[in-house]
Amino acid sequence: MSEIERRKRDHIDIVMAGVARHSAPAGFDAIHFSHNALPEVDYAGVDLSTVFLGKALRLPFLASSMTGGPDVSERINRSIAEAAEQLGFAMGVGSQRISLTTDDRSGLGLELRRIAPSVPIYGNLGAIQLVNGMGLDEARRAVAQLEADALILHLNPLQEALQPGGDVNWSGVEAAIAHLARHLGVPIIVKEVGAGISADVARRLLSCGVAAIDVAGAGGTSWAAVEGHRAGSPAGQDLGEIFRDWGIPTPRALLDVSTACPGLPLIASGGIRHGLDAAKALRLGATLTAQAAALLPAAMAGTDAVIAHVEAYATALRITCLATGSKDLAALRAAPLL
Repeated sequence: MSEIERRKRDHIDIVMAGVARHSAPAGFDAIHFSHNALPEVDYAGVDLSTVFLGKALRLPFLASSMTGGPDVSERINRSIAEAAEQLGFAMGVGSQRISLTTDDRSGLGLELRRIAPSVPIYGNLGAIQLVNGMGLDEARRAVAQLEADALILHLNPLQEALQPGGDVNWSGVEAAIAHLARHLGVPIIVKEVGAGISADVARRLLSCGVAAIDVAGAGGTSWAAVEGHRAGSPAGQDLGEIFRDWGIPTPRALLDVSTACPGLPLIASGGIRHGLDAAKALRLGATLTAQAAALLPAAMAGTDAVIAHVEAYATALRITCLATGSKDLAALRAAPLL
């Protein structure tokens, strides 16, 4: 196992252990819908479908990017792909960096498209890699590898700064994103990994030509804490704790970015625990909601567990629609808040 593969397996183990979360939840508990005691809505007819980047989905859900060592990635990806095809939600894969530079595909190949032919699949590269030897050719290969509908570029400057040997020269990344957006040929989604995206950064990304943003705010997994747990020294562990709670909470990021960039498709991730949190995120401006760490135990357990997890999410979301008198997601986005 290479050092990169070992690190990614460490990430899975630490997240599964539940020791690397932000100290406080994202803040969705402070948001309350006004209850509608006379909804005039048929629960069985509530429509949770949506369209994202031109693709129809039966649920406004994205299984967000997860990655691990080669012995677990294939199992995770297959479980999610099978469930996504059955339930009609989107999936994003973990970083394709290893699969583009070695013979190890780790479940990142056309087999995923054969398993899930009708749902969106999103490729994934670290944006920092665009100034570290990867560019348009590698991005095109990442898309072709999966027949992907879009490419996610993840932003993780804090994580890289805390990671031994991390990439810390971010000069030129914005221009590289703009170049890729002009020439790649499929939509680009830009996401953070748990520290949030501000209104200013969202405007800059929109100017670059990105098609959608995942605000990926604080309130779920803290990648500063993850790297602190991986650190081989007390100093590294201390830094991880210092920055454990760094970031913009997901609801704040959603409000700011949706106001700054009206009409831009947004994904809400970072501390989305269940369908009620998802409903609140949709009300605040999200087009889709996403989970990674919350979905990981189910993905490790297999397809049936993923299906059960996402169905529970959908049930809570549908109940919220009923209790707010919302027959569909468009109505939910206008539901009154207290």
